[in-house]
Amino acid sequence: MSQAELTREEAHPLRRNPLWTLGILRSELTTTLRRWRTIALLGVLAAVPVLIGVAVRVETAGGSSPGPGGGGAGPAFLSQVTNNGLFLVFASLAATLPVFLPMAVGVIAGDSVAGEANAGTLRYLLVAPAGRTRLLLAKYATTLAFCLIATLVVAASALAVGTLLFPVGDVTTISGTRIGFGEGLLRAVVIAVAVAASLIGFAALGLFVSTLTNSGIAAMAATVGLLITVQIVDTIPQLHGIHPYLFPHYWLSFADLLRAPVYWDDLVKNLELQGLYALVFGSAAWARFTAKDITA
Repeated sequence: MSQAELTREEAHPLRRNPLWTLGILRSELTTTLRRWRTIALLGVLAAVPVLIGVAVRVETAGGSSPGPGGGGAGPAFLSQVTNNGLFLVFASLAATLPVFLPMAVGVIAGDSVAGEANAGTLRYLLVAPAGRTRLLLAKYATTLAFCLIATLVVAASALAVGTLLFPVGDVTTISGTRIGFGEGLLRAVVIAVAVAASLIGFAALGLFVSTLTNSGIAAMAATVGLLITVQIVDTIPQLHGIHPYLFPHYWLSFADLLRAPVYWDDLVKNLELQGLYALVFGSAAWARFTAKDITA
C-alpha cells in the first residue's frame, strides 16, 4: 500500500468522526468476546477459584491447615480463607496473576493483529475507513478491556465460591487491624482493578509482537514465551539489578492495598513501570503497523 494511498485513506471524512472510532472499538470488543477461544479462557480463569476453594475446603475438613500464615502474598491469603471467604478473592488473584491471567492476555494481544493478517481480514479492515492508527488503538483498548474483564471474572468467581464455602465477615488486614465487610469488599474491587492495571505493559508488548508477524499462533507463542522468560529472569538472584525494570516485578504489590494505612510505594512503582512499557512498546507497535505492508 503506497504512501499516497495511506494519505487518501487518512483523509477520509469518516476517520474524523468520533462515532466511527467508537464503532470500531465496539466491533473489535464484540468480535473478541464472542470468540470461543475467549470464552474458553474466561471459563478456565473462573474455574481456578473454584479449584482453590474446594481444595481448601476439603483440606480443612480433613483437619489439616490450608497453608502457612506467612511468607508471600499467596500463602498468607490462602491461610485466611477458612476464616473469611472474602480472602479467596485475594488468594485467587495472587494465584492467577503470575501465570494464568497474563497468559490469557498474551493470547488475546498476540492474536490481535497477526490473527487478522493470517485470516486475510486485515486488508479489508483497512479498505474500510478505519485508519491504521485508530484500528491499532481499538485493538489495544480491546485487549485492556479483556484484562479488566478477565480479572473481574476471577474476582467474581472467587467471591461466589468463598461466600458459599466459608464464613464471611470483618476483614483482618495485613497490618493486623480489622475493617468491616463492606470496606473489605470495596478493597477487593480496587485490588481487582489494580491487578488489571498491572497487565497494561504486557498487553502493549503482546500487541507489538503481533505486528511483527502474520501468524497468529506464532505471535501468541512468542508473547507467552517472553512472559515465561521474564518471569524466570525475575527469580534469578544474580540478576537482581535488572529486576525492578521487568514488567512482572511489582505485580504482587496489590497486597499492599490490604494494609492499614495502605503502603503506596510499590503500587506507584508498578503503575509507572506499566505506563513506561505501554509507551515504549505501544509506540513501537504503532511505528511497525503504520509501515507494515498489508498486501504482502
